[in-house]
Amino acid sequence: MIPYENLKILNRPFEEKLKNKFSDFLEKGWYILGNEVAEFEKEFAAYHQEQYAVGVANGLDALILSLKCCGFKSGAQVIVPSNTYIATILAIIHCDLIPVLVEPDARTYNIDPLAIPAAITDRTVAVMVVHLYGQCCNMDPILKLAKIHQLKVIEDCAQAHGAKYKNKLAGTFGDFGAFSFYPTKNLGALGDAGAIICKSEEDQQRLRQLRNYGSEKKYHNGVIGYNSRLDELQAAFLRIKLPHLDEINTHKRKLASIYDRHLNDSFIKPKQEPGYANVYHIYNILHPERDRLKQYLSEHDITTEIHYPVAPHDQPALKDHLKNFGYPVSAHIHQHTLSLPCSFAHTEEQIHYIAGILNKF
Repeated sequence: MIPYENLKILNRPFEEKLKNKFSDFLEKGWYILGNEVAEFEKEFAAYHQEQYAVGVANGLDALILSLKCCGFKSGAQVIVPSNTYIATILAIIHCDLIPVLVEPDARTYNIDPLAIPAAITDRTVAVMVVHLYGQCCNMDPILKLAKIHQLKVIEDCAQAHGAKYKNKLAGTFGDFGAFSFYPTKNLGALGDAGAIICKSEEDQQRLRQLRNYGSEKKYHNGVIGYNSRLDELQAAFLRIKLPHLDEINTHKRKLASIYDRHLNDSFIKPKQEPGYANVYHIYNILHPERDRLKQYLSEHDITTEIHYPVAPHDQPALKDHLKNFGYPVSAHIHQHTLSLPCSFAHTEEQIHYIAGILNKF
């Protein structure tokens, strides 16, 4: 059996350090917003060559708090890709803002800059880009549009730890870079965790208030806040794994290159554009008989996933929040995409085997 992901195997190289860190954490007796969070924030910011990073409870909160920090008025519009994971859209709705869906580029699955201008109105306040599957969006034209129309840019980097566009890291282009450290991410915690990269001291202070009940000083609350603190233990674990992020990404690129070289032309493979460094959080293919292919692989003891089986505009929870224009590009992706095993826990031999089975389909 080749699982899509095996977190036990994935974390085995770090096991002794994780156990030792837990013992140290237990001995210290400081469990909330201690030294581990503070040091991880410094190290995560330094990795991105930025000054400010703020740890929060999870990736959804990273998006919500980024929007809240902007202070947008209720009913303002935020442009977002039509094929993103639901969390990106939930963040907009939770902030009492209106998500406006824009189709992706069919070659990259990321938001199409050429489709953004038609979605901009006098109520548009931000573009929330999503670096989907591990490849950065085409940021130059997006940033140019944002400057012309005075829009904030918020990056959903949940799948793009260490991804680059023109030698610049995901999360460093816009006003805010929101990260999830869900256990399956390229940089994964052992539970929920998240962080936000921001550009100014003012935004950093505001985010620290928002994550901690709106408080800068204990029992003194300046703004309406949340309980969204990065857990001290998860920060400690992330500090162990952060120095290995580039190694993890290199391994996943190596596995992806095997698929790229060996899969036949019946599969539409990820498009690797010049100037981009994809970290392959997800290696997805498109196939017209996706469901039958998934079953075929299962019969050969290969587990796959679908990211994602239901498009946002078809989700029952969002029917009252989104204008459903069909979104044909997004619909096509959701109907045909299949995610193949491509993890730090997988070996090159396993990927060669999977590619061989795929080619026999």
